[in-house]
Amino acid sequence: MINNTIKPDLALMIQKNLIIIGSGPAGLTAAIYAARANLRPVVISGLQPGGQLIQTTEVENYPGFPDGILGPDLMELFKKQAIRFGAESVDSAVEAVDFSQRPFKVKVASTDYTARAVIIATGASSVWLGLPHEQELIGHGVSSCATCDGFFFRGKDVVVIGGGDSAMEEATYLTKFVNSVRVVHRRKELKASKIMQDRAMNDPKISFVWNSEVAEILGEDKLKGLKIKNVETGETTELKTDGLFVAIGHKPNTDIFKGQLELDRKGYVTAGENSQTSVEGVFVAGDVHDYHYRQAVTAAGFGCQAAMDAEKWLSSR
Repeated sequence: MINNTIKPDLALMIQKNLIIIGSGPAGLTAAIYAARANLRPVVISGLQPGGQLIQTTEVENYPGFPDGILGPDLMELFKKQAIRFGAESVDSAVEAVDFSQRPFKVKVASTDYTARAVIIATGASSVWLGLPHEQELIGHGVSSCATCDGFFFRGKDVVVIGGGDSAMEEATYLTKFVNSVRVVHRRKELKASKIMQDRAMNDPKISFVWNSEVAEILGEDKLKGLKIKNVETGETTELKTDGLFVAIGHKPNTDIFKGQLELDRKGYVTAGENSQTSVEGVFVAGDVHDYHYRQAVTAAGFGCQAAMDAEKWLSSR
């Protein structure tokens, strides 16, 4: 394995041309392009190196891998390619940033980095139910992405949790593959837009379990079923299912950027026509900005765009 990792406790101050915060498909693609442009970028990996794909067992929709590839293996290939061209990796998380002065400051553990430009690719995290066995069964019956994993449930019966547009989109998309979809919602009416509600309610494969929530996830190595609790009566029933899709929202990983960058009302980083954020010299890529697609291939595309924008901006100075 190629290793070009910086240990952040070896120096108190390190100056760089470009720092990339995040190591998912967006961050590492940005690193590949930036490294090939001789910017010698530093990638600060974060608490979950590789992003959400690290939790994905099989990736079958990324171009170039007709037989599929494990999520962690795909991200390792991304990292090797970036390092091959001269990118460096810091296996740590950013604690704070200061974009109010130049060069920009990025604090990592006991080290302060300065950079002429920064690319933010911290991604977004799925909001989970927080129940025992949930995290262990991700990729083994539990998912938060129908587009990513729906194909694996062909001809099976699945459950979708949620009542908003995202949940209705997940449920409707899953009907392309599955035998049936049961939507479990803790209220007696949906929060989704009228058009999304109508689309789901008129689909013969979709049924609804109202005023209910998941009380327990059953299974150790593989999802076996769910215990569903009626929030009005307190009655608990067991529901056998092959898949559980949690669609109760995503949270952009932008807490450290509050007060530093312009964020929208949901907390996502805003950008102009290109990847430029509200601070000149700070660029954004991937799910931390894009809440429409949330796919590895689109994140990689945004990473390419951010790197090219950063390189052009640095060259002009």
